[in-house]
Amino acid sequence: ELSLRSGKKNPTPRRRKRSGEGVRCRTVRCPLMIRLYDTALSAVTPLETREAGKVSMYVCGPTVYGPPHLGHGRFSLVFDILRRYLIWSGNQVSYVSNITDIDDKILQRANQEGRDWTEVAHEYEQVWYSAMDALGVLRPDHDPHATQYVEQMVQLIADLIEQDAAYVTPDGVYLSVDRVPGYGLLARQSLDEMLTGGGDRVILGEGNKRHSADFVLWKFAKPTEPAWPSPWGSGRPGWHTECVVMSLDLLGDGFDLHGGGMDLAFPHHENERAQAVAIGRPFAGHWMHNGFVEVGGEKMSKSLNNFTTLVDLIASHDPRAYRLVVLGSHYRSPVEVTDSTITAAENALDRLDSLARRVAEVAPAEPEPAAIAAFQQQMDNDLDTPATYAQIFGLVTEINRALDAGDEQGSAGPLVAAWRQILGAVGLEVFGQAQQVPAEILALASQRDEARAAKEWALADSLRDEIHAAGWVAEDSPTGTQVRQA
Repeated sequence: ELSLRSGKKNPTPRRRKRSGEGVRCRTVRCPLMIRLYDTALSAVTPLETREAGKVSMYVCGPTVYGPPHLGHGRFSLVFDILRRYLIWSGNQVSYVSNITDIDDKILQRANQEGRDWTEVAHEYEQVWYSAMDALGVLRPDHDPHATQYVEQMVQLIADLIEQDAAYVTPDGVYLSVDRVPGYGLLARQSLDEMLTGGGDRVILGEGNKRHSADFVLWKFAKPTEPAWPSPWGSGRPGWHTECVVMSLDLLGDGFDLHGGGMDLAFPHHENERAQAVAIGRPFAGHWMHNGFVEVGGEKMSKSLNNFTTLVDLIASHDPRAYRLVVLGSHYRSPVEVTDSTITAAENALDRLDSLARRVAEVAPAEPEPAAIAAFQQQMDNDLDTPATYAQIFGLVTEINRALDAGDEQGSAGPLVAAWRQILGAVGLEVFGQAQQVPAEILALASQRDEARAAKEWALADSLRDEIHAAGWVAEDSPTGTQVRQA
């Protein structure tokens, strides 16, 4: 058996079998401490890598035809948190996320607005990255564009035709799914179940396909559409073809993890996998998908008229609040994203920022080992961010209690160090820089303390409102009124 990476004989090959896929020959893989739900296995399993200390990840990126929506924001934050945690844990992570810059939706928008399709794609790619930057999402190590890989996609399609796994029709080239062993793995249904309606997913026929489940690899171009040359006629690639080509090119055979939203598991990711299987190339070792965003208990979608753009959220709220909402929900569960849930998260952020200001001068210390161990245990347990969310705010209480007791140089220091390290590991920024408070605001705060001491509550409330009207927030603390900018 040959090693996938070096081409040399592998003395201790390990064979791993996935349901419906047959035996897959692979080099020995290295299990990490973290365990994640694998969509292909319907189980939480250790994340295994090709090389110790290195993780290769491919996460499907946007089709750039309009502003990103809240679902885009969720998957980006979920995989950003995973990526950051893996790096914090000492791994070298290669992270690839593509840009689909040629697609029917891009062409439709360009036609509607009387613009060139490349202009539309470029504009909304900039909008995408502006939103990701605002959310604090790390840029990918590589962001391959579909238009850069057309030649390689043509070669893949040629290989599929040669393997008798694809065929040419009057409107394009299609993959024969019945030539792919175990098709339907990521849907957790057999092809027969999908065709007969015996499962949750039903496949309907369309176009010139031989089989109703077959999908397009190459679309022949219409006269007004952009086109690239191919042996079968000018056209452009189907959506399912780009990611399999780009992931294998940049990360290599048998890369470690493929991720995206739950809506991509089938058919998109299954159709990517099918092409790799059909040409005999090992594909992703682990499949990870996050749950839906809901508004009012329903899945967010344009058809339900509950579609809100990520740009709108960022413009009207603290972008950090969305990361906090994502941390507070398990990645596989639906999450409610509304104005009220985001506002609640902003209020929670105020607590974090308030503590960050309070501990700004606390001397550096070694992190509390028990807190760090608990954090690792939670995150290694299928990325249990709700437990980490609770821990972050539990530490806020503990640290404040220690500081109130005057234990700044005792237990407070290690707890503060652990708190800061956990926040950094999940990418949650807090603002603790000391602010220059104007003398007149400090005077009002002092007067308020005097009023409270004299139990003149109406006057104290009036002074608090005056501070607020000037653009500052008055907060009570054991040492008196603390003031910060609103």
